[in-house]
Amino acid sequence: MIYLDNHSTTRVDPRVIATMSSMMEIDYANAGSTTHLAGREVALKVSQSIRSIASCLNLDPDLAPDELVMTSGATEANNLAIFGVCLHPRQKRRQVVSVVTEHRAVLDPIERLEQQGFEVVLLPVWPQGHELVGQIDLERASQLITDKTALVTVMHSNNEIGSFQPIQELSAICHRVGAILHTDATQTIGHESLDVSELGCDLMSFSAHKFYGPKGVGGLYVATRPSSIRLQAQILGGGQQLNRRSGTIDSVGVVGMAEALRLAVKELPEATDRDRNLRGRLWKKLQAIEGECFRLNGPALIARHRLARNLNIEVEGIEGQTLMLLCEELCMSSGSACTSAEPLPSHVLQSIGLTADQARCSIRFGVGRFTTELEIDQATSMIAESLRSVTR
Repeated sequence: MIYLDNHSTTRVDPRVIATMSSMMEIDYANAGSTTHLAGREVALKVSQSIRSIASCLNLDPDLAPDELVMTSGATEANNLAIFGVCLHPRQKRRQVVSVVTEHRAVLDPIERLEQQGFEVVLLPVWPQGHELVGQIDLERASQLITDKTALVTVMHSNNEIGSFQPIQELSAICHRVGAILHTDATQTIGHESLDVSELGCDLMSFSAHKFYGPKGVGGLYVATRPSSIRLQAQILGGGQQLNRRSGTIDSVGVVGMAEALRLAVKELPEATDRDRNLRGRLWKKLQAIEGECFRLNGPALIARHRLARNLNIEVEGIEGQTLMLLCEELCMSSGSACTSAEPLPSHVLQSIGLTADQARCSIRFGVGRFTTELEIDQATSMIAESLRSVTR
């Protein structure tokens, strides 16, 4: 099996597994049970791990207990950010601004808010062919984000076409009118250089399984400066984590996430270059398949505002689902893993101007830490053979 679906999830690094195994075998006490030594030892390791995560994001480790909420992943973090801000009793504004290309973990919660009477504004993005394809128009955003806006939620980098959004510039627009800015950085953290202190966002979601850590654990950054962001808790029962999120903390997962992020940040420059080279090799070999036409979706591969590991292409004349069935031993996708079960074509690709048919004929590849050049060559051979077997 050749795995080229590293946007949906990544293999857990063996070094992370070793760290987690030690926790499961030895330090298995409840971090909340601080009345005994075993619990206090686990609580200390969890605290150290949260401080480590803060350092990797260039946050103040001393503020980590106040600024980092551990969650079950980015979906929960997004829900906590969106509902937590908008449904807080002191929140009087009734408008939410987002983007048409957002993940369903953002679009579905704000749709729920719309049903509850909130005004929802979805910003368009630049279309295919524009040098900033996939990005929002900051000038238009500044016109639509007003003193009525409670929350602006814009993902840092897109999970399908890899395009970055200008979060730093957007934060200035939001703060000028007193709006809160949330960004889903799930695809960026651990893969691209990211300094939260410079980014200027108030809230930021992330998930360990996207950067070679375990599934089922993630986090939400909540700014405390210049003033603390108020959140309405979405999970009640115990008041853990400053009453923002109740429940026994996943100590094994948090320690694993911290180790995964530490390794990712440490190895980031080499990893980014390697991902970019593997992606370039894949695109070049696909284009060399005789008699086939492939079109690139999203920003140019040389663009600075595209994830280094992302490749999304349209395969002329064949649906992505069909190609995936023909290449049984090749793991790729036709869009977000969270919506791949739906028969509808990608809303992201249609948002940048592709027709529904073109979107259905598109495939997303994500190279990663464990991808080899040999696998890239084998993958393109599989695709070439499968395309030759199809009469179109």
